[in-house]
Amino acid sequence: MTRDTTRRAVLASVLAAGSAGLAASDAADLLDSFAPLSGGAWDAADRSLPETVESPHGAASVSRDEFGVPQVEADAEPAAYFAVGYCQAFDRLFAMDLQRRVMRGRLSEVIGEATLDSDEFNVAMGFADAAAATWDAVAETRAGPLVEAFADGVNAAMDDLPLPLEFELVGYEPEPWTPVDSMLMEKQISWTLTGSFSELRRALVADRLGAERAATLFPTRYDHDDPILDGTETRLDGARESALADAGERGERTSNDRERASNGRERGSVDPVDPALTDWLSGFESPTGVGSNSWVVSGEHTASGTPTVAYDPHLSLQAPPLWYEQSVDTPERSVRGATFSGVPFVIAGANDRGTWSFTNLGADVLDCYRYEIDEAGDRYRYDGEWRPFEVDERETIPVASGEDRELRVRRTVHGPLIEREGRTVGVAWTGHTATRTTTAIEAYGRSGGIDDLIDATRDFDLPTQNLVYADADGRTLYFATGRLPIRRTDGEVVDGDRVFDGSAGEGEWEGFEPFGESSWEGFVPFEEKPHAIDPDALSTANQRPIDDPIHYVGVDYATPYRGARIADRLDARTADGGTTDPEFHRGLQSDVRDGRAPELVPELVAAVRDRSDPGPALVDAADALDEWDYRMARDARGALLFARYLPAFRERVFGPAFGEADLDDSYYPSDWTLARLPDDDPLFDGRSRADLAVAALGDALAEVDEAGWERYSDYNTTRAMTHPLGGEAPFLNYAERPADGSPATVKNYRVESSVGSSWRMVVRPGTDATAVLPGGNSGDYFSEHYDDQLRRWLENDQRPMPLGGGDPVVRFEPTEGSR
Repeated sequence: MTRDTTRRAVLASVLAAGSAGLAASDAADLLDSFAPLSGGAWDAADRSLPETVESPHGAASVSRDEFGVPQVEADAEPAAYFAVGYCQAFDRLFAMDLQRRVMRGRLSEVIGEATLDSDEFNVAMGFADAAAATWDAVAETRAGPLVEAFADGVNAAMDDLPLPLEFELVGYEPEPWTPVDSMLMEKQISWTLTGSFSELRRALVADRLGAERAATLFPTRYDHDDPILDGTETRLDGARESALADAGERGERTSNDRERASNGRERGSVDPVDPALTDWLSGFESPTGVGSNSWVVSGEHTASGTPTVAYDPHLSLQAPPLWYEQSVDTPERSVRGATFSGVPFVIAGANDRGTWSFTNLGADVLDCYRYEIDEAGDRYRYDGEWRPFEVDERETIPVASGEDRELRVRRTVHGPLIEREGRTVGVAWTGHTATRTTTAIEAYGRSGGIDDLIDATRDFDLPTQNLVYADADGRTLYFATGRLPIRRTDGEVVDGDRVFDGSAGEGEWEGFEPFGESSWEGFVPFEEKPHAIDPDALSTANQRPIDDPIHYVGVDYATPYRGARIADRLDARTADGGTTDPEFHRGLQSDVRDGRAPELVPELVAAVRDRSDPGPALVDAADALDEWDYRMARDARGALLFARYLPAFRERVFGPAFGEADLDDSYYPSDWTLARLPDDDPLFDGRSRADLAVAALGDALAEVDEAGWERYSDYNTTRAMTHPLGGEAPFLNYAERPADGSPATVKNYRVESSVGSSWRMVVRPGTDATAVLPGGNSGDYFSEHYDDQLRRWLENDQRPMPLGGGDPVVRFEPTEGSR
């Protein structure tokens, strides 16, 4: 049968079976959460693009390649982005609306009480108000009319086309799309990449385990030799000394002359935030493992003489994918690549002159504050006086099939005050103010070279990212983007890895205006952020950007396993005049060697063999691990054993002490720390590291045997890549397939958290580009492009990233009086 026929048959069986046909479990709760299916579901099965569409913004045409990627051509930019909005709504309307509801705190309005926690957090954080402030700033820029045209296109598609199936399943209709909604998507992306309450957790760990233990187990800097920059790269100002001098004149302590505070309560001046509130807030942070890989090599190291950029961002994996691929060709730009649903402009991709990509910088752009609040809860103490909260109002959260919830919204000079069961903490986040990232991304698409790109990057306020770029002129670039706060307490610059006393005015950000437009005076100057001009070969994998930064950037950097592997392979390939080609870079993206294994497996094998009578099962497992090549390949038994040994070993080592301190496994130290704990570390408490390792291997074998797993692919599958409604409507999920990779491999995949390479591309600027998505470009279950790239993604079998060409499938015709 054809894919279309098969999917219609699935829907038919669902309609016939009712709620039992929708879910293998939770069927009893289905009708409480979802509207009953009706004949309206068949409308979604017949969605297709019309041959012609009227456009108030002028003529355009859309062709689609064999993978459903829209290729928009127009003579006028607004006409092009009207067509882009129409195409995104056709392919991803439910994903757009769902994320909009999440960020506005209106998910419970259609889902019910189950999502109230999420709504309360998002309403309290004020993301919608921050998006509105951002739109006020963006509306007056060159990007503003294009965002408006995009919104018009989305709404035209809503009017013209049947709604996607999910709206019938849930039982509601979306509201019109607005430019503020697109700004809200920028806030969502930024929060996913920078929203961290890690200082709350650090303070809690220090309080429970002691400052000295916290400093050992959670170092602010991993001891490795693989930062992004080695300090010798060419800079914009030509001399690092001038930036150091400028910082000194401003009264800042640079990393050369300040002593880092150790982990512990002395970092801040207040007690830890209540553990229940800390844990609740932690549930709204970035998913575990969010990060990315990117690298660039100059033409000196390529067979063609053209620089090459390779990129794969590690974000949540789901159906449909987070990224949406598109291309836009106008007299002002010829741009192709990936964006997020609801965002008009290509975020990561290429135009006819250059290519750009981003990985998470790990910067600290969020601070937490404690306040003295009066008994009535109407005022807080600040700057020696009692002040009323800037906002103190009740906001109603609608709840489907339940009682509406009222939430008290309060804000201070720093930002929102988050309350949970009488416990409070203030939050300052750079995304709470008007940001200009939309204007920067729009300008990237029109950039003609490195100078244009650098100028546009000055407006890239948030999220803080590692920008990697190359162009057809042979230029290459690395730049740390985003606004980095300079915190001051009593006029002295301090690091941000602590909880501040807001009432005492600690940790102030000069020029910051939450929910308004900031002057950014108290932030790191653009030229003084980590960067490199024309690097020969450079790679980023979320490790620290530089060993000796001029300014405090952050402490939440990734372990160096991915970064070291990429750098080592690039160095080996380019040594002695060696060159690379696109096939090499795609092969490096597929590298599955896990750098944790050579640190942990030999000691485990030795520990088993040192036992007088370990038993045949442990001996066989140790032999399999000893023969293993440390590659997390789907067919490897060694990979399976290692993958299940690691969590068991973590639990054996960290579990007793952390459990006694009432800290769950989300607080455990990293595998980098685990591998380096000496035998006499207090965590072992008289227990032998070798004994714990052998016991953990026994735990892993028991789990593997009970599950009936034989090889890594029995455990490491795509089962976690689900649709948001996949629990109630499992037919919307992708098929389960075996996968390679782990959290520490370049080919990144985390089955436990459903995070991994959410888009891959390899680009030689001005020439060829290839890419692949983890699923399909369409979010329409009935489309042949719903999952047509899943197998390709698993194999990293990239296909050409198109720009123009092909016969139009839709023509946008100007209406009378169109602009």
